Amino acid sequence: MKIPVIDNGGQWTHREYRVLRDLGAEASIVPYTTPLSELDADGLVLSGGAATLEGTSMELGEEGTYLEKATVPILAICVGHQFMAIHFGGRVQKAPHPEFGRVALEVDAPSSPLFAGVPTKFNVWASHNDEIVSLPDGFKLIAHSPSCQVEAMAHSTRPLFGLQFHPEVEHTEHGERIFQNFIAMCHR
Repeated sequence: MKIPVIDNGGQWTHREYRVLRDLGAEASIVPYTTPLSELDADGLVLSGGAATLEGTSMELGEEGTYLEKATVPILAICVGHQFMAIHFGGRVQKAPHPEFGRVALEVDAPSSPLFAGVPTKFNVWASHNDEIVSLPDGFKLIAHSPSCQVEAMAHSTRPLFGLQFHPEVEHTEHGERIFQNFIAMCHR
């Protein structure tokens, strides 16, 4: 099972790689400029990063191409999540209440395969100034928190998932299970 982590310069990109590797995936970290044709992947993780995407149409390397043309499941985290929303027509803006640290997550779609086997309420770790304020067409809300309306989203027909919080850090309860669920979706 090959799952490259696309590096957006996030502080926890290596942690995403390690969690995937420790769960048995053949993980790697690759630059976001890597052409899709060079990726041998059963799934992709778009990492977090420090970039602010509010009010911009900034491209993150080849990530628009991955989102449009890849046929494998994609898990986008933090800025990757925000880019996914913008790419498909959603809107990101500065959060009225930025989240740094422990956040109480509420799962709105417990039937989502990403949240299989996790409670509908648990604590996660977040680190962001911006947030999605308008979901793109074709996406549905799958989790929120008291201060962030779109903590997680999923495409209605494609295996595209976005998380504002960081499942890779040990402060996120059930984060490993979320990664296990993603890996399960990546089996060919």
